[in-house]
Amino acid sequence: MSDTFDPQEMINRFAERAEAVRKRNLPAVGGEERRHFIRQAELDFMDFAMIGDAETTLVDGVLTLCIDLRSDAE
Repeated sequence: MSDTFDPQEMINRFAERAEAVRKRNLPAVGGEERRHFIRQAELDFMDFAMIGDAETTLVDGVLTLCIDLRSDAE
């Protein structure tokens, strides 16, 4: 891994991907294909958004992502 790797830049890219998925237009598909596309977009958004919210540490070449999955009420 390069010495110029910036974990925050990676996190920012995932946050941008989450926003792009959220704004993605629905293609002209119907029925089961439409449901599959919507479900995949929901999963993509969730995955990208979680990583986009992660806190990172990079110690001795090991990247650790900390993602708090607790609800706000906890």
